[in-house]
Amino acid sequence: MLKLPVDMETINLDRDAEDVDLNHYRIGKIEGFEVLKKVKTLCLRQNLIKCIENLEELQSLRELDLYDNQIKKIENLEALTELEILDISFNLLRNIEGVDKLTQLKKLFLVNNKISKIENLSNLHQLQMLELGSNRIRAIENIDTLTNLESLFLGKNKITKLQNLDALTNLTVLSMQSNRLTKIEGLQNLVNLRELYLSHNGIEVIEGLENNVRHPLSVWGCVGGGQQAGRQLASHHTQASWASVRKMPCLQRFIRETFPS
Repeated sequence: MLKLPVDMETINLDRDAEDVDLNHYRIGKIEGFEVLKKVKTLCLRQNLIKCIENLEELQSLRELDLYDNQIKKIENLEALTELEILDISFNLLRNIEGVDKLTQLKKLFLVNNKISKIENLSNLHQLQMLELGSNRIRAIENIDTLTNLESLFLGKNKITKLQNLDALTNLTVLSMQSNRLTKIEGLQNLVNLRELYLSHNGIEVIEGLENNVRHPLSVWGCVGGGQQAGRQLASHHTQASWASVRKMPCLQRFIRETFPS
């Protein structure tokens, strides 16, 4: 049965509310929120929203959640200069745009869209977490100004090479599972890296981690599991600490010493 959008006039809003949660209300249009002068968190998850609009009066907004709607474009957010968290995951986005004025943004979630390129993020110097999993991205690029980034999630894309990460020296978590990688490379400057997720790629050799020894490094699912793998190591439950693999550049040697027969 087709569910028609709900008219916002039927929803009572508390003018003094700081946290407003309208999850799964079948809202079809963002309107009527200008009365929320004190709102800091606005959750509009799982609705029928097609356009980001009518939010310019929400000057105090810190978090905006538009997860699982029908939004095709990031727009009309330039007035929300205090925004720290933005989630537009599970929508219909094709481009990263309209966020250059959000200079206080710390967390950006754009999971499961149709994004093919990382772009237009250069002004987000305060960004600490970037989640772009389950898109159509082919290359890691245009993130060299995100020097405060601590977590980068790029799983389930079409990325073939680890590159352009040199400036992200504060990165502690890098998730690249389910891509098209065949080699561990380009991580030499990530001296603060603690967690590296590489399952479901074509990686057969553990190498290129010589500089990542400042902190204990956990490499999860670092082996692609070809005919020479001997045992399946691509599970997220398999943890290989760098303390154990720093002198094991060869996959077969790693297997012999970790799983002695």
